[in-house]
Amino acid sequence: MTTPSLALGDFELTIFSDGIYYLDGGAFFGIIPKPLWQKKVQADETNRVATGLNSVLVRTGKKTVLIETGIGNKLGERMQRIYQPQAKLLDNMKAGGVSPEEIDIVINSHLHFDHCGWNTVRAEGKVVPTFPRATYYAPRGEWEVARLQRERDAISYISDNYDPLVQSGQMRLLDGDAEILPGISVRVYSGHTRSMQAVMVESRGKVACYISDLIPTTAHLDLTWGMAFDLYPLETIENKKRFYAEAIPDKWLVIFTHDPKVPWAYVEGLPQGRYQALPVGA
Repeated sequence: MTTPSLALGDFELTIFSDGIYYLDGGAFFGIIPKPLWQKKVQADETNRVATGLNSVLVRTGKKTVLIETGIGNKLGERMQRIYQPQAKLLDNMKAGGVSPEEIDIVINSHLHFDHCGWNTVRAEGKVVPTFPRATYYAPRGEWEVARLQRERDAISYISDNYDPLVQSGQMRLLDGDAEILPGISVRVYSGHTRSMQAVMVESRGKVACYISDLIPTTAHLDLTWGMAFDLYPLETIENKKRFYAEAIPDKWLVIFTHDPKVPWAYVEGLPQGRYQALPVGA
């Protein structure tokens, strides 16, 4: 598999995939009827769609930052049967010449299991950091909600992905928008969850945004194309508007967490409130 890379000002960005997993198409597209969404994405015989797991490695020249860590390899047997994860992130990073020990910072947009799965691994009966030298960052609100184990979203959280890191102090919990280091910051865009954060990467006037599950794929660009997993769907719409108000005129590179074919693109507004993805280099 080709690993896409590009320069953003003085920074280098590289996509590393954790492979694909499978989600129910109806859940992935929420209120959008299948006759509409199947024009963009093909489902299998059980109505599942192949879903990407894109992480981004940012080399700033001083630090090496990993944004998101995919689905990992800690799902139980039942969830493995349902989602069929490939768990390829570490193999793909190794093939790209990147070792876990090189990572200085890991940023999780939120703490659902398909976004922080490789934060840790199980070794000799213990849960240990996958990236031993890294400082991890995640939203405090996510961790607090995960601990509640609410009926609606308890299945989305696996405590071994983050609790050991919080307890050891290796994970720092963020309260709202924050700068992680010069050129890399986070902004809260609620909708999918209350505290989900996008990761902003800026160098020499160029901006890339890992928008996470606010806009999971290029098929979800239009305002009402959200997921059934969104806890606050009206906030998803309002925050998409807020995002586009900056991203389109300022020509942000938009990075899509779950698109298996288009990990990044520029977004253009169309008549009648619609949007399209423009390939990088277009």
